[in-house]
Amino acid sequence: MDFKVGNIVSRISHNHDVIFEIISIDGFICRLQGVDVRLSADANIDDLVFIKDIIDKENDEEIIKRNLSEFDFDRDNYFYIPGNILHIDGDDSYLDRCMKFYNELGIKANGISLKEQFISSKIVSLIKEYRPDIVVITGHDAYYSKKNNIHDIRNYQNTKNFVAAIKEARKLEKNQDKLIIIAGACQSNYEELIKAGANFASSPKRINIHALDPAIIASSLAFSDKNKEIDLISIIKKTKYGSDGMGGIITNGTMYVGFPR
Repeated sequence: MDFKVGNIVSRISHNHDVIFEIISIDGFICRLQGVDVRLSADANIDDLVFIKDIIDKENDEEIIKRNLSEFDFDRDNYFYIPGNILHIDGDDSYLDRCMKFYNELGIKANGISLKEQFISSKIVSLIKEYRPDIVVITGHDAYYSKKNNIHDIRNYQNTKNFVAAIKEARKLEKNQDKLIIIAGACQSNYEELIKAGANFASSPKRINIHALDPAIIASSLAFSDKNKEIDLISIIKKTKYGSDGMGGIITNGTMYVGFPR
């Protein structure tokens, strides 16, 4: 088959479990990135088949509508100032989808496109510039299961880059209530991200996560009362795969509530 960069494909050997976009081709090897899940992979060109149209934009709209209905506040008497978000993403298309999600919900968010390996060197200056309540550090990741050591950070494509970025951010602000960090992508080493200082991270069961999962967590925190602890379990349940894909720690929200309107 005549495959080209930008083609939408799936892998025969994996029973077409994930829909990918081809981002580069080197001889017979294609570099792939998930369309709806934050996963990177390589595949032999003979293992691929074309998929005509896979980006489930209708599904994005359903997620936005569901979240809008959940954030239904008393706007007759009170006013609300949600927390603001700095979203750093290694994938331009996912960043666009997440920024649309924040915009539809009415959340102030700044989006930065930055490849995973460069985030740690830029994150401190970005936090100083945008002064966010919540930082999202995401993009693509993968666990190389053939290496057969789930705990070794070297067996993950980008977990080490996410860990480095978290540690740099925590040098600037150690308090996990003052700066909330959400980190990781598909199959990331959850334990290492949490130990590095993330409030929320993927992926406890080393599974794929949806493109909007980090944004769902971030928006829930942005709309949670600053003076109250979050409902940790209910927030995690909003994501596509629940506690298999995302986990975190109990913290306070970031939204100010005022009276009168």
